[in-house]
Amino acid sequence: MEKFVISGPQRLHGEVTISGAKNAVVAIIPATLLSSGVCVIENIPNISDVTALFKILDHMGAKVRLINKNTVEIDSSEITDPVVSYENAKSLRASYYFLGALLGRNKRASVSMPGGCNFGVRPIDQHIKGFEALGAQTTIDSGMINARADHLIGAHIYFDVVSVGATINVMLAAVKAKGLTVLENAAKEPHIVDLANFLNSMGADIRGAGTDVIKIHGVDMLHGTSYSIIPDQIEAGTYMVAAAATGGDVLIKNVIPKHLESITDKLIKAGATVEEFDDSIRVSRTGPIHRVNLKTLPHPGFPTDMQPQFTAMLTMASGTSIVTEGVWDNRFRYVDELRRMGAEIQVDGKVAVIEGIEQLTGAPVKACDLRAGAAMLIAALMAQGTTEIEDIHYIERGYENVVEKFRGLGAIIRRQVLPDPAMPKAL
Repeated sequence: MEKFVISGPQRLHGEVTISGAKNAVVAIIPATLLSSGVCVIENIPNISDVTALFKILDHMGAKVRLINKNTVEIDSSEITDPVVSYENAKSLRASYYFLGALLGRNKRASVSMPGGCNFGVRPIDQHIKGFEALGAQTTIDSGMINARADHLIGAHIYFDVVSVGATINVMLAAVKAKGLTVLENAAKEPHIVDLANFLNSMGADIRGAGTDVIKIHGVDMLHGTSYSIIPDQIEAGTYMVAAAATGGDVLIKNVIPKHLESITDKLIKAGATVEEFDDSIRVSRTGPIHRVNLKTLPHPGFPTDMQPQFTAMLTMASGTSIVTEGVWDNRFRYVDELRRMGAEIQVDGKVAVIEGIEQLTGAPVKACDLRAGAAMLIAALMAQGTTEIEDIHYIERGYENVVEKFRGLGAIIRRQVLPDPAMPKAL
C-alpha cells in the first residue's frame, strides 16, 4: 500500500504532455478480439486499467506483446477461453466491453459483473436490451452475465437513456451482425468516435459516430490494423483545472482543443485565461477564482468525469457555487474528504452548494474513486501545509506517471509506502 504526500500551496508552471485516452483504450483493447489478424495500438497510456485488460486477454489465450511502454501488439486470433472471471474483472468497469466483443466474435460471452469505481449503481439494462435486439439470449447467474446467440441480426435499437457503455458494447456486438444496425439516442463522446475509427480501420462499416444516430453495416470479417489512441480529454482537463486552481501557468500538450470546449468555457468563467493552439492549450490565472454554476451532462455537455476536480477548485472561489451532477446518483462521496481540508460544502442529492473559503488546510484524506482522487491532488496543491492521500490505486487507474508529471510542473509530491497493517509491530 502506498500514499501520496503533497506540500502546498504550490503554483504549477511549465509544460505537461497528455497520454492516450483511458476511456478510448479500455474499449479498443477488448475490440481487438473481433480481429482475425494482429493489431498494433500506439499511444497506450501506462495505467493499471490497461494492465488489467492485458491480463484478461492473456488469460483468454491472446498473445500480448509490448513493443515499447506505449505501443502494444495484440494477436487474438486463437483465444481459447471466452470467459472473464470475477477475479479478473473486479478492478475495472470496462471489463463489460468483453461482452459485446465476445458476442460479436463467438456468438457467446460470459463476463463477471463489472468492478471499478464505486459511486452508484451501474445498470446494464441498456446493454442487455441491445444484445437481445440483435438476437442474443442473456442471463445473469452467480454474478456472471451470459449472452448467447445462434445468429446476430442487425436491428433498430433506441436507448432509453444516453449510455456510453451501452453504445460501445452494442457497437462491438453489431459490427459482424448480418445486415444494418441503427443505434438511436447513442452517446457522442470522443472515445466512441475513436472506437468507431478503430473498428473501421479493421474493415468495419460504422457511420455517424459522434452523433446520436449510429449506423452499422455488418461485415463478415475484420482484419488486423495499426492505430493510435486519441489524447485523453479528462487527463487534459485535470491539468487545466490544476493550473487554474493553483494560480499557475501551464502549457498542456498533445490535446484536441475541440474535445475540451465545455471545460474551457467554465474555466474562463472561473477567471482563468485559456489560449488554444493546434494541439496544445495554455491555462493560467492571476486574479481570484470566480464562483461558477455547472451541471454535468452527456457529451458535448460538461463531463461528469471533470466534476470532482472543478468542485475542488471552487472550494476557494469568491462566493457561492452550485454544482449539479446530471449523470451519476452518488458522485459526491468525496465531499467529506474536502471538508476534512476545511471546505464548506453542503450536498443535497445530486446538488452540491459550495461556499468559497480563503484557504484549504492540508489533512489526511483518501481517494474515493478515480476522479475524486484527482480532485484530492488539486485540493492538496491549493492547501496550506501537508496533505496525505491514501487509496491512490484509484488515481493510477487513469493517470499515467501522475507523480512525475506533477513534479515536472513544480509540485512537491512524493510517493510513500504505507506499513502493512497485517504485519506485527516490532517490540
